[in-house]
Amino acid sequence: MRVSSQSFPRAGRVLCTVAMAGVLAFANSGCNYFILLGYLIGGPPMSDPDFVTMTGKDFTDKDVTVAVVCFAPNEVKWDFDEIDMELARYVSHRLHQNKIKVIQPDRVRVWLDKNPEWDRAEEIGAAMKCKYVVYVDMHDYGLYEQNSTQLYRGRCEGWVSVFEMDDDGHGEKIYSKELNSRYPLSVPRSTSETNYQTFKREYLSRLSDEIGRLFYSVENGHDITDVM
Repeated sequence: MRVSSQSFPRAGRVLCTVAMAGVLAFANSGCNYFILLGYLIGGPPMSDPDFVTMTGKDFTDKDVTVAVVCFAPNEVKWDFDEIDMELARYVSHRLHQNKIKVIQPDRVRVWLDKNPEWDRAEEIGAAMKCKYVVYVDMHDYGLYEQNSTQLYRGRCEGWVSVFEMDDDGHGEKIYSKELNSRYPLSVPRSTSETNYQTFKREYLSRLSDEIGRLFYSVENGHDITDVM
């Protein structure tokens, strides 16, 4: 039975035409059109997070729970007294968004407040009865361009480590990655463009994604390099 082109909605015909043109363009350029077809059907390829690549373990495995704790030295907390708790909340939220089961950050904070003498991430893992502890050890943090109060540039230096807990509440460090974050990368942002609180939230969101991408997959080619 012959079907008239009038049987197809105009939008559908346009979409088919565009798709076919794309396939032909890739074929003519020497590319494998099967790769393009797979991209269109299954979506863009995903890159493995660094943690999975380095350890062969995955936070998204069944029955895995993760606790996030951040530490900031006194010289950082003098200017940002809640930065350790704030960053822990942002990172926990990022992991949760990416289908990782995370211990509620408020629950971790209650334990930290009751145990101010803690000095090992494994103590938190044992108390929370989780499989992994993500420990962010900040050495430096700031929101202004150095030697300026008129320009914003977020920065954070330190280490991101992961401790794996066993059934007896003992932990072992299985992963460590240096953290050296700057935002914006190319040029700082004038304080006249945005207020302090807005930029602070923007940078915490950015920083938590930089840390989170160590543990969850992202699309190939979809980086977070800014152009500002």
